[in-house]
Amino acid sequence: MLADLKSQGFRTCLWQLPYFTPKNKFFPELVEKGLYVRNGRGQLPYEDVVLDFTNPETVKWYQEKIGRLIGMGVGAIKVDFGEGAPLEGVYANGRTGLYEHNLYPLRYNRAVAEVTRATSGDNIIWARSAWAGSQRYPLHWGGDAATTDAGLLGTVRAGLSLGMSGFCFWSNDIGGFVTDSPENLYRRWLPYGFLTSHSRVHGAPPTEPWHYGKEFTDYFRRCAEMKYRLMPYVYAQSRQCTLNGWPMMRALAIEFPDDPGAWKIEDQYMFGSDILVAPMMEDGKSRDVYVPGRMKWTDYQTGRVYSHGWNHIETAELPIIILVRDGAAIPHLPVSQSTDEMDWKKVTWKKYLVDEKKATGLLCLHADGELKTVEM
Repeated sequence: MLADLKSQGFRTCLWQLPYFTPKNKFFPELVEKGLYVRNGRGQLPYEDVVLDFTNPETVKWYQEKIGRLIGMGVGAIKVDFGEGAPLEGVYANGRTGLYEHNLYPLRYNRAVAEVTRATSGDNIIWARSAWAGSQRYPLHWGGDAATTDAGLLGTVRAGLSLGMSGFCFWSNDIGGFVTDSPENLYRRWLPYGFLTSHSRVHGAPPTEPWHYGKEFTDYFRRCAEMKYRLMPYVYAQSRQCTLNGWPMMRALAIEFPDDPGAWKIEDQYMFGSDILVAPMMEDGKSRDVYVPGRMKWTDYQTGRVYSHGWNHIETAELPIIILVRDGAAIPHLPVSQSTDEMDWKKVTWKKYLVDEKKATGLLCLHADGELKTVEM
């Protein structure tokens, strides 16, 4: 089945977590071999077993299990939880939870990333918790966001904060997680979710677009196809992020440190170096957008031009504001069913020129991975 799915362009991600309940078939083995975090009396601090990643034998046992799944053809492992390491625990390295609690996600991320890379050559996980150093083990997502306007705003803030901490890539649960997402919120969240490095729809059912009807499914498709057309831009900008340690979802202050207004913005971001995104935080057809830098910007959807400072901007087909900086050339590809089917020989460029100058853009060909600056 995994091979059949892969041949059709699908990759499988399996969910797991580092806690084992007494009903889990591995629980007796873990207790017998002492592969768990203990308390000061040498007992379980919780009812569940919590894997002790400071114990090399635990890491070996765990990676054997995960490696077997990757070897079967699983594309990635969802590295869920990790923030519940016992504060009162005593770990195999002799340290207590006071020291190990925050390090636990890092050890957890590393264990999964290393066995994935050793087995399949891919360096990708889907992790929820992180700590300093987890930047080496992409990627992470924002956890269980509320299905509310406040949940959307909190998600954007979380992504910007993680990017300021040195994480290149990040994702979020489009539409929120906690309860079924209201359609109007889901609509506004979708284009934002697709304008992040990795896009993920996950949460309380229903999340499948067809459950909201044909019109919503067609709208979902338009949002997805926007990202597929932009994939040469996403790919090139991602490459630049890995070379420089920049976040793909970038606070305006990172790109425009000399613009005082940029430091105050927490509900907009740069998607790479050339595209500014302002999600719609509440229902409506327009919002105030801070346009940074001493330059002009062109609306990606309407072609209207805006200048530095505050602008009141109306949305177009998609309920989101997308602006492109003056002088940028954005590479596009025709829409395909999966990234496997993209024809990288068909890259086309769209130039955004307000003032007379050369348009330049980044291109990273899928075949060779070389980052090139192209002048149009």
